[in-house]
Amino acid sequence: MATETVAKPRTSLRVGVQKFGTFLSGMIMPNIGAFIAWGLITALFIEKGWIPVPALGGFGANAEGAPNVGLVGPMITYLLPLLIAYTGGRMVYDVRGGVVGAIGTMGVIVGAGIPMFIGAMIMGPLGGWTMKKIDLLWEGKIRPGFEMLVNNFSAGIWGALLAMLGFYGISPLVQAFSTGAGNVVQFLVNNGLLPLTSIFIEPAKVLFLNNAINHGVLTPLGIQQSLEQGKSILFLLEANPGPGLGILLAYMFFGKGLAKGSASGAAIIHFLGGIHEIYFPYVLMRPLLILAAIAGGMTGIATLAVTGSGLVAPAAPGSIIAVLAQTSRDSYVGVILAVVLAATVSFLVASVILKTTKHSDEVDLNDATSKMEAMKGKKSSVSSVLTGAGAGRGVGTAVLAGPIRNIVFACDAGMGSSAMGASVLRNKIKAAGFPDVKVTNAAIANLSDTYDVVITHQDLTERAKPVTSSAAHFSVDNFMNSPRYDEIVELVREHNTEGAPDAGAAAGHGAHVAAAPVDAAPSAGSGTQAAAVAPSDILVADSVILNGTATTRDAAIDEAGRLLLARGAVDEGYITAMHEREESVSTYMGSYLAIPHGTNAAKDHILKSAVSVIRYPEGIDWNGKQVKFVVGVAGINNEHLHILSSIAKVFTDKAQVAELEAATSVDEVLALFGKVNA
Repeated sequence: MATETVAKPRTSLRVGVQKFGTFLSGMIMPNIGAFIAWGLITALFIEKGWIPVPALGGFGANAEGAPNVGLVGPMITYLLPLLIAYTGGRMVYDVRGGVVGAIGTMGVIVGAGIPMFIGAMIMGPLGGWTMKKIDLLWEGKIRPGFEMLVNNFSAGIWGALLAMLGFYGISPLVQAFSTGAGNVVQFLVNNGLLPLTSIFIEPAKVLFLNNAINHGVLTPLGIQQSLEQGKSILFLLEANPGPGLGILLAYMFFGKGLAKGSASGAAIIHFLGGIHEIYFPYVLMRPLLILAAIAGGMTGIATLAVTGSGLVAPAAPGSIIAVLAQTSRDSYVGVILAVVLAATVSFLVASVILKTTKHSDEVDLNDATSKMEAMKGKKSSVSSVLTGAGAGRGVGTAVLAGPIRNIVFACDAGMGSSAMGASVLRNKIKAAGFPDVKVTNAAIANLSDTYDVVITHQDLTERAKPVTSSAAHFSVDNFMNSPRYDEIVELVREHNTEGAPDAGAAAGHGAHVAAAPVDAAPSAGSGTQAAAVAPSDILVADSVILNGTATTRDAAIDEAGRLLLARGAVDEGYITAMHEREESVSTYMGSYLAIPHGTNAAKDHILKSAVSVIRYPEGIDWNGKQVKFVVGVAGINNEHLHILSSIAKVFTDKAQVAELEAATSVDEVLALFGKVNA
């Protein structure tokens, strides 16, 4: 008997690079405060600083004639690399891994004699990983009372060996790499080619590789250059806020709809708050705008190169305030000019694109490769999940049980967009009367399966799901005013109100489809006089049609609605509301399926829960998508959640979808949808 195997979904190259980049930047980001402190001390107290102090800046000699050590040198040589190594080791194997990783890094530092940021990013995780593997050798075999002795000596012995490995083996390799990378950068600068890096950096930023590029690659190289030259242009290759500001300004003047209305707020957050991710959706809905970002980036880099300007330390987040705080004393004119010219060029190019291309910004944002959800109107949680992150993003459906206590907003680095999103959502939830619900933000790499709800940008959802599989996942398309925030508030209200059901909305992302549209039905205690329906009566043979007669989307909605009307499940007003919902947000779910349903305002038009199923063998054009199955849904209280969750399971199984296409009788369809009536 043959055994059917299910192929494991492939992770895209972009996601793989994101994960690696996130891991690298995860070692840098928690220590940005230390980098800023070093940058401020350097800018103020070195010999060419604003307030030269020999004892602090490390120049001149003390009273005994010995050279001043100062703070600048020891901090960059020892403190910063050891912090990075400890953080990397801890990411792999908690505190024990961090300690061993830091010990090993000390060998690299002493062996190379130069700041070893790249060496720290190697030795830290290596120390944590190897210590973890060594501990597994005698796990459960240590006699009681000897655990501390074995643990301390094993960490000490292995740390010492790693330090020697770093001294003799790793440091020469990393030193050679650092020298080679520095020579490449200098070659690009000397030949005027450095601006060409924007061709790669700007598109990579929009694909959420910004932190990987900036903190994983440019920061370590920039620190080395800053130590040698007192400043580095590399800190502004990615962090320049000018290109993004120019694009948002262009939307303010020449955009349309909600995109234009939200651009001004986004520009403030981007330029002053330093959250560059906020302009990414504006580029994704008009991909041609990447040319504006590239042109602005190249202009900024060229300006920095011509004026010989740079920063003394990383600017994080990429706010103009942080940029100016880290600007070298002799570079203010060049840095400010680089930001202004980058914004100007980006604005001019983006304006031409917006004026000469015929698109609806709101439609584009909704349809941007089916990755970004609609920016217009309130959407049901399930419709958003299915048309958004549900489109081939996840595996399975998470079901919430009991009240919602912990919500996390996760992004690539755990700061910036996630912090802003968490703040907005936290205020909305408090205003709704649920101050006890905890809303935090975190880096995806630091997530654990302890949250009730996880919110991410749609491009990052597939990375968050594997480690938070029991949570409900929501994807947002706009960090300021995403309609998903209101849906989450409604979900909290459903689950945290006295008398709420134990089993809540299935809000997870299925492979193509997931649970039910929450706003399609009234909540418990809404006052609706509808009677509960036995599960076995929700889908009946009379509500299944194998060959629908409709040839258009609207006609198919009518046909599905008429079946519900014939069942006595709804009145005429509900069919009208089904069309209203479709005009607001498409109910196309993927896998040839559409699930038309009414709006929240139409809940009083539902008399009892029912489902209708119509098959269109030749398919119907549904806003540019092919639909072969139309499932009309009417649900009262939380019955519809169970209905659509069951239907989701059918349509996430390609084999069952194929069986539905090949079915020759209503009984076959009912058998496949048997879970609906379970």
